[in-house]
Amino acid sequence: MDGPASKRGSSMRKKLSENLTRVRERIGEAAAKVGREPQRVTLVAVTKAVDPETIRALIELGQLDLGESRGPQLIQRAAVIEEHLSRRAMLEQDKGLAMPRWHMVGHLQRNKVKPLIPAVSMIHSVDTLRLAEEVNAQAGKVDRRMDVLVQVNCAGESQKYGMPVAAAGHFIEQVMPLSRLRVRGLMCMAPLVDDPEKARPVFERLYELFLEIKMTYRLGRDFEHLSMGMSQDYHVAVECGATMVRVGSALFEGLETAGV
Repeated sequence: MDGPASKRGSSMRKKLSENLTRVRERIGEAAAKVGREPQRVTLVAVTKAVDPETIRALIELGQLDLGESRGPQLIQRAAVIEEHLSRRAMLEQDKGLAMPRWHMVGHLQRNKVKPLIPAVSMIHSVDTLRLAEEVNAQAGKVDRRMDVLVQVNCAGESQKYGMPVAAAGHFIEQVMPLSRLRVRGLMCMAPLVDDPEKARPVFERLYELFLEIKMTYRLGRDFEHLSMGMSQDYHVAVECGATMVRVGSALFEGLETAGV
């Protein structure tokens, strides 16, 4: 007979599956509205407010792109999840369960880069030359090439990280010679507003900047991503060209661990 813990776990997975389906459907609707292909939009589940059990359930549901806003928490969670999945594979319970791809979506300090590099698939928040140089140096030490996005402060808010719009192109020109970096695109944080439509000008500005930089500096296929949009406005971001949306609370709504 199933106990209370088993019933809670089953209920959590059911609710999580419903939320995930709803978010994916809304991404699809937003993409279709502007003639885009939904599969060109990557959903990054921001897991900072949920427990490892919920993260494991997400992976079992096929959600492999996971995001964290703090480096130490990402490193810890990546290790716990990797150990769990490796143990499952060793016990032959499920050889087909893939490892997740971790995204660093929050502000990153240079002294936190070294331990992060082996654990993360992409860093969304590179916004200074010194940080870019540190990522490049640490990636070189472990013989890998690091995918990064350049964070731009399109909203012009003093409390937000990211470089000014006018400086983004020159910055990318500066970091292009760094052989262990692969600049994949741009990222921005829209203002927290009551009406998602108020975020649209910010997303449109980042899209325009993306096209301008790609053409001016003749960047190739690697420069392809726009990371913008969160739980309150991701559908608007998709309409404006987002290729990655960072969603937390919309995925975990109704769960005891919700709170992103």
